[in-house]
This record gives sequence, structure tokens and C-alpha cells, in this order.
Amino acid sequence: MKIATWNVERLKHRKSLAEIIAACERSQANILILTENDEAIKPKYRNCCHTPTPPPLKLQGYDTPITYTTSEHRVSIYTNYKIVCQHPTFDEYTALCIELETEKGNILVYGTIMGIIGNRHPSFEADLIRQTEDFRRLTAAGHRLCICGDYNCSFSDNYYFTKSGRQRITDTFSECGIELITAERPTCIDHIAVSKQFINYSSVQISEWNMDKTLSDHKGISIQFD
Repeated sequence: MKIATWNVERLKHRKSLAEIIAACERSQANILILTENDEAIKPKYRNCCHTPTPPPLKLQGYDTPITYTTSEHRVSIYTNYKIVCQHPTFDEYTALCIELETEKGNILVYGTIMGIIGNRHPSFEADLIRQTEDFRRLTAAGHRLCICGDYNCSFSDNYYFTKSGRQRITDTFSECGIELITAERPTCIDHIAVSKQFINYSSVQISEWNMDKTLSDHKGISIQFD
């Protein structure tokens, strides 16, 4: 099984659309989570789900609202697996949770952005608290989780993080039996975490792309396990 995630930066590099789509398809992921996505990106999957296009958002410290076009979504999930159902999240515009039927059993894929404008704004901590409540609620209900997307936090270096945010994420994952598989990747803020029960001691391979950040200001990252 291969799972990949990438923040495509609302297609700020739209002139490179063909290359962006090609990079998505080269990942050959069974489950692909794109954050800050635009529907102009159409990777070849049987099934897809998007968060609703957000309404204009007025935030503290910003003179004008953050606006989205109708084709833009904070989270999109693409897969060839059967979609069983969708589960509610703390914010339907920011986090998308769908249950998939896979060869390893059912899993909830929780695609998200932790802090839609980064980790320096006061909204980051408030959103993170509510997201970690989602993780506890879903694991307490007996679900196995795959939490993918833009965490706005590195874990192995000083690249980009807050101490409180890093601690809250790692403590919650430890409590919920979730492994942050990509934690040791340097200069990485897009991550994939999976319930240990689902990985079941499989060996995991990690790959990255867009290392020069010419197609987006984020690297893409994937994990593959048996």
C-alpha cells in the first residue's frame, strides 16, 4: 500500500499544471491527499472527495478576507479504494475524513491542514486542539486512522514548528497509538501518520519529490508498506 500527500499551493504555479499532475501520477499512490488543491488537477483515480470551497474568511491581523475560487479546496482525497462513508470533523472546510475499504481492512483517511495560514497565527493552536480531539474521538470509537496533510510543523529539526504544537501532536499520537512515520524527514512539514495496528510492524519506505520546490512551496511525500 502506498499513501502520498502534497500541498500544491492553490496552483500558484499554474503554468506548470501538467508537471504537477504528472508528479501526482508518478507517485503511484493508492491514496493521494492534496492540500490547498484546485480541481484543475485531475489525477487518474476512480474516486475522489473534496472539502467544500470555503467562504471568504476574515482573520485577525489581515486587512482583507482570504477568498477562494469555486474550484479550490483545502483538502482533496483521491483513491481507487471503495469509499465506505464520510465521518464528521471539527471543520468541514479544513479536514476531510473518509472511511476506505482496503486489502488490509478498513481505515479512516483524515486529510487536513493544521493551521490554514501557518503556525504563527493564533488560529493555529485553537484549530490544533480541535483536531486532536477528533483523533481521540475516532480512535476511541475503535477506528484505525491515517492522518495526512500539511501539519505546518517539522519534527526532526528547527525548520518550522512551535514547541506547543509539536508537543500536542506527538502526545496525542502516542496516546492514540498512532505512528508519525515521516517525523524524521528534515525540512518536512507535510506528514503521514498511521495507526500502529494498521501498519502491524510492516517495513516502511519513504519517498519525497519536488525537492527544489519549483512546483509548490512544499515537498511531496509518500510512504509504502506491505
